[in-house]
Amino acid sequence: MKSLSRILYAMVLGLLISCGGGESGNTSSQATTEVDNSQSDVPASQRITLDEKGVGPIQNLILDPEIDPEMVASGAAMFKTNCSACHKTDKRFIGPNPTGIMKRRSPEWIMNMILEPQLMVEEDQCAKDLLIEFNGAAMANQNMTEEQARDILEYFRTLE
Repeated sequence: MKSLSRILYAMVLGLLISCGGGESGNTSSQATTEVDNSQSDVPASQRITLDEKGVGPIQNLILDPEIDPEMVASGAAMFKTNCSACHKTDKRFIGPNPTGIMKRRSPEWIMNMILEPQLMVEEDQCAKDLLIEFNGAAMANQNMTEEQARDILEYFRTLE
C-alpha cells in the first residue's frame, strides 16, 4: 500500500511543470496573481504567462541561444525517469504535456515549478488553476537540484 501511495505521489509530480504564474522572490500571499481577464476562458495548460516567474528560488535565468546537447540528453533521461509517469510529450495525461511549454511559460516559472511544486500550488494562481484543470493531481516534489531542473528545462527547449 505504501508503494502504491509513492507511485501515485510520483505520478502527480509532473502535473504542474508546465504552467506559469506568481511573481518571483515574493513568498507571501501577495505573490498570487490574478488571472488576466482576456485569458479567463483559456485553460491553464494553454494560458500564456511568459512574464510570470512563479514563486521559488529562481529569480532570473538567461538562456544561451544555443541549445546544449549534453544538458538535453541529461534532461531527457531525468524526465523519462522522474516525470513520464504523469507527463507525456505526445498527449495530455495525468499532468500537462510539456511540448511547447517554452512558448507559454518563462524559464524561471518552469524551474520554480520543478523545484518547488507545493509552494507554487500554494502561492501561484496558474499553478492553482492547473491543479483544478488536472482534477486535483498535485505535482510531487522530486527533490531535484537546480542543475537537474536546468537540464530538464534544456530538454523542454527541444520540445516544439
